[in-house]
Amino acid sequence: MTLQLLYEDEHLAAANKAAGRIVVPGRGAPEVTLRDEAEAMLGRLWVVHRLDRGTSGVVLFGRSAAAHRGACLAFEQHRVSKRYLALVRGLLDREVRLDVPVTAGRRGRMRVAAGPGGRASATFFRPLAQFPAREGLPALTLVEAFPESGRTHQIRVHLAHLGHPLAVDPDYGDAEPLALDGRTLLSRTPLHAASLELLHPVGERPLRIEAPLPPDMEETIAALRPAPPSQASKRG
Repeated sequence: MTLQLLYEDEHLAAANKAAGRIVVPGRGAPEVTLRDEAEAMLGRLWVVHRLDRGTSGVVLFGRSAAAHRGACLAFEQHRVSKRYLALVRGLLDREVRLDVPVTAGRRGRMRVAAGPGGRASATFFRPLAQFPAREGLPALTLVEAFPESGRTHQIRVHLAHLGHPLAVDPDYGDAEPLALDGRTLLSRTPLHAASLELLHPVGERPLRIEAPLPPDMEETIAALRPAPPSQASKRG
């Protein structure tokens, strides 16, 4: 495994989590976690926040207990701007802010709260590119998601509630991989934590950390875009 560090100073470190990896130990068979690998490079680390196994992108660590407390407080007080990229089913053609509480469901899943007792949860969505259905592929949209709270599976639950679940999502949508011309394009949840913005917990200078789009999402989006007209077509 090769860890990609996105940011490092004496107080904080950030790594680019690949899809399929876990940040801290889970309930299953033992496996090397993102924190394990980062600590092998940097020494003792404290996890500031987590991403689902299938989600890729920025994960922030504290390199001291004090920096960890400061960064965690920023997350708790909603002073962190989080930007995600997601490939969703259907053609989302407008910006929308969804303010819908969520609550725990069965088997570790979350759901929209039907009555009192749900936890306040809001996400702003902005469509970036639409891809009409073709060649056995469903209609899809690339969207930006800006969660204003940090509930478990929040973006996935809100997208499903909008009628635009992630293109592949066995928990909240369709588990079938995206395939084109007999080739699998995507077989995991296409959700990427693209950037974090916050004030550094030591010194309070603005800090922006970005993670590049992973190859499987980048290649899928490229495959979905219409091919440019050939030179012969341009000559008419």
